[in-house]
Amino acid sequence: MSHLIAPISLKDWGTRYSELKAGGLQEPFYGGPLQRHVDDGCDFRLNSLAYDPSPEALRLWNFLLTEEVRLHKARNDGKKIVGTMKDLGTAPVLAYAYPNLTAFYPDGAWWTPCIMEMSEGLFQIADSLGLDESFCPARAMIGAFVNKKHFPIPDLLTCSVGATCDDFSAIAQRVEALGHPILWWEIPHRHTAMSEKMLASQVEFVEGQFWKMRRAMDELSGHRLTDEELDQGIRHANRIRAVLRKLRQLAYETEPCPLPALEMLVCEMLAIHFCSDREESEAVLQGLLDLVKDRAAANQGVLEKGAARIFWVNPVADLRAMNLLQECGGRMCGTEFLFSHALDPIRDDVLPMVALAESALADPMVGCAQDRAERICDDIKRYGAEAVIISRIPGASHCATECWIISRVVREKAGLPVLEIEVPSMTDGTNSALRTRIEALVEVVKEKRSTR
Repeated sequence: MSHLIAPISLKDWGTRYSELKAGGLQEPFYGGPLQRHVDDGCDFRLNSLAYDPSPEALRLWNFLLTEEVRLHKARNDGKKIVGTMKDLGTAPVLAYAYPNLTAFYPDGAWWTPCIMEMSEGLFQIADSLGLDESFCPARAMIGAFVNKKHFPIPDLLTCSVGATCDDFSAIAQRVEALGHPILWWEIPHRHTAMSEKMLASQVEFVEGQFWKMRRAMDELSGHRLTDEELDQGIRHANRIRAVLRKLRQLAYETEPCPLPALEMLVCEMLAIHFCSDREESEAVLQGLLDLVKDRAAANQGVLEKGAARIFWVNPVADLRAMNLLQECGGRMCGTEFLFSHALDPIRDDVLPMVALAESALADPMVGCAQDRAERICDDIKRYGAEAVIISRIPGASHCATECWIISRVVREKAGLPVLEIEVPSMTDGTNSALRTRIEALVEVVKEKRSTR
């Protein structure tokens, strides 16, 4: 007999927090009630979400929502801040190898309009600069650079260019035009069928690009990084990635589902840049892994057994969509959020700069959509998915053709139903339509089960 763990609202979290504190809850320095992020930070979307009621989830949310505080604290403590744009998972590994550098992704501002329910005005600033809604929600980043209210302006900005998203390249160029110098580094397109010689040539080229960043970080930090320090940084990143892979495996394979899709989405995002605190990121993920292990052993879940097993492709602009999936009778059982290379271990049997170059070249966004689709099919088989949702990112240039290719490959190779939806930064106006389409997909899964 399984035990169902019901989700709670933000209002419920107030009572739950008081109970936990009365029971002796010990919190890190950024702890506290979730309601304060609405009252003090205007994170109004929190009012609309449903949460896992565990203290481990509370720690996760507080960790996520206090990143700006930690960045300002790092600067006050004398650390230099590096903004690593676009590569999603590799440049921060290099930055965190330095004793006095902290890295983050300004790209993360693309969620701010959702979290603050459009009260922050970032899209309006972007509109005024010619970056209208025909661009992807990453355009919110330029608003954050202009109003300087969401993160401290980095001491060094890096950005990958070449085989990258056209929208983001245009947005980043506008950031530089506004007076924020960028250290551009190039990533070439990774071809599906390359000879070993061609691949080695690409690795050598990207290694040279990382040396350019390393020299800039040496100068910024006043510290000449050694290969031994970089090796240590890679090992630390790999430990975090290993914890996340174990968490994903248990969360996506265990029946009943032991952790909600919403919290898993946040967990996966920590792999990109450790939410500006590498050590605490590892501790947060380890706590959730221990929680999921305990729930699996006790046959506890956040959903009843038998929920439709859905594989989700692309991150959502509105976090509410993760709750909606479960409300419609689905459960997350695998993801591909554009940064699968940030989940894979970085090689430790080659020179560290070569290892970083190889990791960067594994980015699904620098290869062809067919390669990405093949990996998705492999993960579908691993996690036992019964259907796939592809959430197109509004305005993103790569979604125009990439989603169609992934859909075709999944249908042909995995034989699964595929639903393509577009998730805007706020789904309130489209919630009914999204609900209907996801419920229909769940019904298709149930129908297929009945005919086996």
